[in-house]
Amino acid sequence: MFPALALVSLSFLAIAYGQQVGTLTTETHPKLSVQQCSSGGSCQTLQRSVVLDSNWRWLHDVSGSTNCYTGNTWDDSLCPDPTTCASNCALDGADYSGTYGITTSSNALTLKFVTDGPYSTNIGSRVYLLDSDDSTYQMFKLKNQEFTFDVDMSKLPCGLNGALYFVEMDKDGGSGRFPTNKAGSKYGTGYCDTQCPHDIKFINGEANVLDWAGSSNDPNAGSGHYGTCCNEMDIWEANSMGAAVTPHVCTVKGQTRCEGTDCGDGDERYDGVCDKDGCDFNSWRMGDQTFLGPGKTVDTSSKFTVVTQFLTADNSTSGTLSKIRRLYVQNGKVIANSKTQISGMDAYDSITDDFCNAQKTAFGDNNSFEKMGGLAIMGDAYDTGMVLVMSIWDDHEAKMLWLDSDYPTDKDASTPGVSRGPCATTSGVPTDVESQSPDATVVFSNIKFGPIGSTYAS
Repeated sequence: MFPALALVSLSFLAIAYGQQVGTLTTETHPKLSVQQCSSGGSCQTLQRSVVLDSNWRWLHDVSGSTNCYTGNTWDDSLCPDPTTCASNCALDGADYSGTYGITTSSNALTLKFVTDGPYSTNIGSRVYLLDSDDSTYQMFKLKNQEFTFDVDMSKLPCGLNGALYFVEMDKDGGSGRFPTNKAGSKYGTGYCDTQCPHDIKFINGEANVLDWAGSSNDPNAGSGHYGTCCNEMDIWEANSMGAAVTPHVCTVKGQTRCEGTDCGDGDERYDGVCDKDGCDFNSWRMGDQTFLGPGKTVDTSSKFTVVTQFLTADNSTSGTLSKIRRLYVQNGKVIANSKTQISGMDAYDSITDDFCNAQKTAFGDNNSFEKMGGLAIMGDAYDTGMVLVMSIWDDHEAKMLWLDSDYPTDKDASTPGVSRGPCATTSGVPTDVESQSPDATVVFSNIKFGPIGSTYAS
């Protein structure tokens, strides 16, 4: 779940971005192995790789090395309009470890928060899992399946988010539908989510230069006229002090460019094509403040396993998605999810439409999740196939308070649904987090997927 006031964007200090393909830096995708399991628990190792999102990459003119975008400003001579910019500017390869702090080892991916590169300081990153061809995204269809991974977020303090989630991007990053996108998924193009972000530099193969305005509180970010929307399943948004699992749905299918009311910006939040609030299960917010954190039932001071199961009404891969169930494994012990302890709610431990409706009523929240179709729509997105995203980021708009503190800050913390974690409301200021926790990291490893019960030892 993202904050109502936020244009949510990942914070970064990369130099520039684009859609043509540059040749100044060789693009070599870090290898990452994952496992596909079958009933009975036997698993096959698959050799895959990750690719950096295009929004972090160096964008320069196609015939040289002049930046097309610097700080939070486009070069007007190279980018006078969306199509000319897409023709003039080339998206180049990435130095994953040296510039972005992204490393892999066998089945483990490490994302470092702040990296002092040779030309600039980079903050945060976002990567996608590629298929066996090393050039298109791996598509996940998870109805009546489970998805499992290990995470070490012991070095993620208040104000940071080590996220693992799925979005309904195009398998080729949009290059098939939009021929002006020459870079495609091999260079991490085509991002979308339910926040319909406006900070994406290229959407539908065109530069998002129209009405571009630099951010008032982030010298390296801005927003353009268009947003880019699609269904989103947040498996894991977390730091060492809290975590949430949240499905979000849209009335559009697949990556869709929006403008105006359809983007759901500001006061039109609930008039857009996507459910920005989602239906979140955050153990602390749902009343159990002893479940997840340092030294708690799920001890975030050391590595643990996260299992997410997508159950259907008829227990088939073609049935209607009816429940998202969460459990954990740590030190050889299977840990059932916490149960809700909120007045007026039953003791839920999974996300169902009934849970979502009861939660929205108890917290007095707008139920846009139900209005846009609820879990059934989330299941439809998995029928199409969704792309795996892993990222580390800080929040220039709401300081991550919506995840780990009291939010909104103008409401009493004793009001049901306001308290979301133990962090102070003064925490999460990006300049503080960046200066005080530059070595913050998240490690995702041992990714597995397969039929219910196949990916972990019970």
